[in-house]
Amino acid sequence: MSDKIITRKSSDVELKSETVFINRVAKGREGGRRIKFSALVVVGDGKGLIGFGLGKGREVSAAVAKGELAAKKNLIKIPILKGTIPHEVYGKYDGSYVFFKPAAEGTSVKAGGVARIVCEMAGITCILSKCFRRNSRYNVVRATFIAFKKLRDPYKIARDRGITLKKLFKF
Repeated sequence: MSDKIITRKSSDVELKSETVFINRVAKGREGGRRIKFSALVVVGDGKGLIGFGLGKGREVSAAVAKGELAAKKNLIKIPILKGTIPHEVYGKYDGSYVFFKPAAEGTSVKAGGVARIVCEMAGITCILSKCFRRNSRYNVVRATFIAFKKLRDPYKIARDRGITLKKLFKF
């Protein structure tokens, strides 16, 4: 895992990227072993816009660059309300399951490993989460994105129902 954050300008949006995982892959060929790298990269603007990508190349830098490009093509917007998500959500991909629950202000990000990186890149400051069964980094990232795609915007729901946000959440 890398703590290096690179800031890039992409179509008027300031995106930060973080390399989640770098895997070294060796393939036996006629002349010997060929070594390649794969990099799982997450990008986000800290305001609800996030994406992930998998890049492969003969060098680490090439794999990370390809992962960044793939992540920028795979951006999604998630609703954030008071630094947390608006409702509980559950995501499943392959053998990995993730559960996210909104948290009170001041709780911080209670998530482990890859789920924490994705939440922080999205700009979520208070959330509770749990990963179940398989914890493959790639599968957990995919399950997290599937869960975040299920999130509904509370402002749109309140407007459609013709009620205020306070009535929607019964504050």
